[in-house]
Amino acid sequence: MVQAALRSGAASRRAVFEVFARRLPGARRYGVVAGTGRVLDALESFRFGDDELAFLRDNRVVDAPTLDFLASYRFRGRVYGYREGECYFPGSPIMTVEGTFAEAVLLETLILSIFNHDCAIATAASRMVHAAGARPIIEMGSRRTHESSAVAAARAAYLCGFAATSNLMAGHVYGVPTTGTAAHAFTLLHDSEEEAFRAQLDSLGAGTTLLVDTYDVEQAVRTAVELAGPDLGAIRLDSGDLGEAAHEVRAQLDALGAHHTRILVTGDLDEHAIAALAAAPVDGYGVGTSLVTGSGSPTAALVYKLVAREDASGDMQAVAKKSVGKPSRGGRKNAFRRFDETGAAAAEVVTVSDVQPPDSRPLQVMLVDGGEAVGREKLDDSRAWHREAFGELPSTAHQLSRGDVAIPTVFD
Repeated sequence: MVQAALRSGAASRRAVFEVFARRLPGARRYGVVAGTGRVLDALESFRFGDDELAFLRDNRVVDAPTLDFLASYRFRGRVYGYREGECYFPGSPIMTVEGTFAEAVLLETLILSIFNHDCAIATAASRMVHAAGARPIIEMGSRRTHESSAVAAARAAYLCGFAATSNLMAGHVYGVPTTGTAAHAFTLLHDSEEEAFRAQLDSLGAGTTLLVDTYDVEQAVRTAVELAGPDLGAIRLDSGDLGEAAHEVRAQLDALGAHHTRILVTGDLDEHAIAALAAAPVDGYGVGTSLVTGSGSPTAALVYKLVAREDASGDMQAVAKKSVGKPSRGGRKNAFRRFDETGAAAAEVVTVSDVQPPDSRPLQVMLVDGGEAVGREKLDDSRAWHREAFGELPSTAHQLSRGDVAIPTVFD
């Protein structure tokens, strides 16, 4: 495509691409923008090195002029987008890329591969955090996904309110708080459960979390409190009827004087399972598989489409697909969140006009100018922004049942 555009002379035409979702997967009510920081990092370092160019040349993928173009490739355009942590809806232009056609079209796979993964994880994480209320959630999904995706998933989960991750690389790279508990293998390694608990307590102290369902839960809880005393930090339940088990264990802990020992539950939890445990005496959750697979929606279904391009006269013209089931809307968009008299979000207004509607706030900010990232935010700032943006949504958006989107997207 780039080769043909270079030959025709169209490669240098100014172009505008937009990232948006035609619909939200899983009939969800909102999505969460995540991955912006990773996109900016990737964009700045996106180059074609000697090895890549040699592969393209040796396999005759492109011709010599295209190889020359790729050898000197640098994105020098502008990028606008929603802040990381912002909520979005069908049609929201969550990222706008402006540059020449050739330099902008090359970014499609780079941008979509990051956004489609991170937005899917963040949306699932946001729903789980809402279901958990004030109870913390630990991200524990690294063993259920690709090793690089695991780090990105931990980042996206923290962005949307998860308290910590078991992935130490996410702590190293992104500063996500890290924590963890022992596995069943640690208990099985020792000659007895008591010996395993004693070894863990000797190493980590009474504040640690002991896994109590390897054999018999009731006996394990008794042993744990006998060894650690009433200051035992927490116990973890990983199997069975978690709600019923939590009630039984809470009663047992209280009877043993361990009133402040917390109960953590894990085991194939998603937002619906977490919501079902709301009345149980649970103090926190660990979520793995459902989180890193987007809780049934592993992609955000985002697309990257050309919406405007320069014509032969040098003027910008709106362009749009008319494909059945896959239409797009032409023109470079602006987006605004409009509020009702109570201060709740009433609509997402997407317009080709620069005029800001009354009672609204703009949603796009500049992220890249002249190829240089100017819109980076600290992860903790994006985390705080998600709490604020989510709080704007009407109460219907907070429901976990399937249905229509929480607020309409209005195209003007």
